[in-house]
Amino acid sequence: MAKQEHLNDVEQLVLVAVARLGDGAYGVPIRTEIERTAGRRLSTATTYAALDRLESRGLLVHELSDPTPRRGGRRKKLYRVTTRGAEAAVAAREGLARLWEGVDLSSRRSA
Repeated sequence: MAKQEHLNDVEQLVLVAVARLGDGAYGVPIRTEIERTAGRRLSTATTYAALDRLESRGLLVHELSDPTPRRGGRRKKLYRVTTRGAEAAVAAREGLARLWEGVDLSSRRSA
């Protein structure tokens, strides 16, 4: 049995955003997707730190784009989720779903 990867909340957001965007996701669209879908703003530094951690753990990989004049000849890191990354994301979602089973907070919400 493979070691289960534990993801913090930012890592989960970034990993799932890359999965939503598909192969070729990079920094700005990843941040935009998280803000658009989860309503959470991440700084550029936080986003790239999470991308680096996820990649160092083998949950993401990247390739470099061709240089573009629009970026002053710089190349983009285009990320994709690995099989291990997909397994970690599913495990995190299932773990959270199990934690929520039987929890009813509706009576505790204020009007």
